[in-house]
Amino acid sequence: ELTFELTGTSGDTVTAKPPDGNIRLLFFGFTYCPDICPATLQKLSRAVKDLPTELREDTQIVFVSVDPQRDTPERIDSYVSFFSDRAIGLTGEEPALRELSKRYRTTFGYDEPDAEGNYNVSHSGAVYVFDREGKAPPAYIAMASTEQSDPLAVTIDETEELAAREQDDQQDGEQEIGDGISSEQNRGCPCIKLAAFPDGLAYA
Repeated sequence: ELTFELTGTSGDTVTAKPPDGNIRLLFFGFTYCPDICPATLQKLSRAVKDLPTELREDTQIVFVSVDPQRDTPERIDSYVSFFSDRAIGLTGEEPALRELSKRYRTTFGYDEPDAEGNYNVSHSGAVYVFDREGKAPPAYIAMASTEQSDPLAVTIDETEELAAREQDDQQDGEQEIGDGISSEQNRGCPCIKLAAFPDGLAYA
């Protein structure tokens, strides 16, 4: 279930409650990231842009910065706006970020700063998909890898196929979402196919 209380780019507190009917693609990262973050955000932006209009307007990319020391709300706003008008940026105090990442079975860490104070942040390349009710299907995470030319492959079916799949859900109790990945009901979430990478897939 999608739950958080973080700081938005305006400096105000943002929560995930109550559900507002949006489909959310949640991703942890930091704006100084040289590879995983820009590649993943670019892929997500393209996937959302290719959605039918009615789904695109209900789909939101949620970028959570785990580097609050350097990533100010203003910087995060500029960063996510570069990739998509359907993206928002959030951050918070480190304890809140660690609690959130732990809830979704991931973590992050900070390397030692160099002589100029620059440092890298290690973090997961997972993308978490939440439906309109703030729920995540059992298989909902794609792992991104910097060793691949195409770190995140996401394709989204047309609404007709979505409707057909949702009808099958009601009849059969489960559906296929990707290459051999099954989910129970995919309530209101577009059919997002997550390609299988050498890293494999992570599950909740």
